[in-house]
Amino acid sequence: NILGQRPYDSFERAETTLQFSLPIELGAKHAARVAAGSADVTAAEALRREGRLVYAFELALAYGAAEAGDRRVALAEDEVSEAANILGMVRAFILSGREPRLRGSQAEAEVHAMQGDLGLARANRTAAYARLSALAGNEEPFTSLADPLLGRFDARPSAGPPDPLQAPAYLTARAERDAAEKRVMVERRKAIPDITVSVGARRIESDKAHALTAGVTIPLNLFDANRGNIAASQADLRATNARMAQERLNAAADISSAFAELDAADAQARAADHALATAEAGYRLAHIVYQAGKSSLAELLTSRHALAGARSAIVDAAEARLRAGALLARLQGRTITGETLP
Repeated sequence: NILGQRPYDSFERAETTLQFSLPIELGAKHAARVAAGSADVTAAEALRREGRLVYAFELALAYGAAEAGDRRVALAEDEVSEAANILGMVRAFILSGREPRLRGSQAEAEVHAMQGDLGLARANRTAAYARLSALAGNEEPFTSLADPLLGRFDARPSAGPPDPLQAPAYLTARAERDAAEKRVMVERRKAIPDITVSVGARRIESDKAHALTAGVTIPLNLFDANRGNIAASQADLRATNARMAQERLNAAADISSAFAELDAADAQARAADHALATAEAGYRLAHIVYQAGKSSLAELLTSRHALAGARSAIVDAAEARLRAGALLARLQGRTITGETLP
């Protein structure tokens, strides 16, 4: 009431108020916000644990691939060495007149083919080590492995299939669904108007007096009941429910797939073991028969290829077993070495 028309053209009729206002939340808004914040923390922890398990899974696969790369390079080097030995034997037979010169070209082409396979195996090994180094966070690529991983986890799980409802991805989705439910409750509580209580002191200059003031304010949500935010949080809740249902189906499918891969790897390993024993015996016999001049070079090379295929199949089976075991471990919330991640 100052600087107006008379009698308010000065400060003689001024009213000065100092007021303190305190909003009072109704509808348990604070408890809803606390519950929503706690649910968000739980969801974040579940997501962090799932990420660590996925990382452990990828790291195990990368380690296994690097070790398999070492084995395949060793096999390819052995193939080159044996192809060179066969070439030397063929050349000796050519000089003695037991083989035509065409057989020398055939044996030499076989050596070049094996050298090409060796180059490819080395390139694949380099790529596998580079991926392992990247996952481990090393700028300098690894060049060797300290301990073997393939073959250490050949035993089948003693327990039955893991529960899909305990899969880390499903637990994360469920935690996110719970957090979305809490956010819906927060938005619904916001629609309840709050009360603001105020108290203050007023100086009335014209009467040279002081007075206390008190008030209660209650807003009326006539045109805005927080409907937009409630609808958005409900849509988010429906999305998280759908994701949770999908993750349950995915977990069940992954469990079935892991056991199917494990069965296939076991069958592949058994077949490879039998094939290796047969191929080794067949190659020894073919080598003796060829030296005796009673078989052709093509038969010797065919038996050598069968031996190489059997050896490679054993490495493939070990990799398949490792993948299936790592997948089952991830679905059980642990690493392939049995460590449970918090």
